[in-house]
Amino acid sequence: MSLSRADRFKELGLWPVWHRREVSGISAPADADPAAPELAGLGLDELRAAVRDCTRCDLYRTRKQGVFGVGDPNADWLIVGEAPGADEDRLGEPFVGQAGKLLDAMLAAIGLQRGRNVYIANVLKSRPPGNRDPRPEEVAACLPYLERQIDLIRPKLIVAVGRFAAQSLLSTDTPISRLRGKLHEYHGVPLIVTYHPAYLLRTPADKARAWEDLLLAAATLRGLQTAASA
Repeated sequence: MSLSRADRFKELGLWPVWHRREVSGISAPADADPAAPELAGLGLDELRAAVRDCTRCDLYRTRKQGVFGVGDPNADWLIVGEAPGADEDRLGEPFVGQAGKLLDAMLAAIGLQRGRNVYIANVLKSRPPGNRDPRPEEVAACLPYLERQIDLIRPKLIVAVGRFAAQSLLSTDTPISRLRGKLHEYHGVPLIVTYHPAYLLRTPADKARAWEDLLLAAATLRGLQTAASA
């Protein structure tokens, strides 16, 4: 019988440091360590330097550079993808190439623009060789960087783009088809799941579903803003 993602983390002794509340009925161990205390006092520039010099997992041996993130440091919207690909590894920016162009078009369709009220980052900051799926120990090593980014940016909404980003943030093996179309939560921040632009390039028929997800995200943020101003 195959293990769930949460069980794989527990078996490896790598319960994710971001897993602070019960998810899917599984509680973090009482002796779980806090998330990377050495990152707690870092600002975005210092955190970027830490990613540049990171050796927390073996991916630093094969990457060209760490891919930290890009965008408005005070953004309401945080877009979280999986990991850098070859173009991102070369250029040092997430979501470039054809998938990046499609993501930019998706954002433009709801009145957003890269770098303006949007911040874009990945679960992993280093490219896995051959664009393979990240391993649990790599995620456990890298998530503290994303956690600190979230602490500093304080987004009002997170959009998890693609199966791996959604399953990693929500600590679940639930298929993306069952995660999208619903409102989730990550550390108290509303989270919406949608398809990865690279997947949509291969499966354009699902672009309509991705559009539904973006509309749900936009409506969720409008609802939060209305409640805050009431």
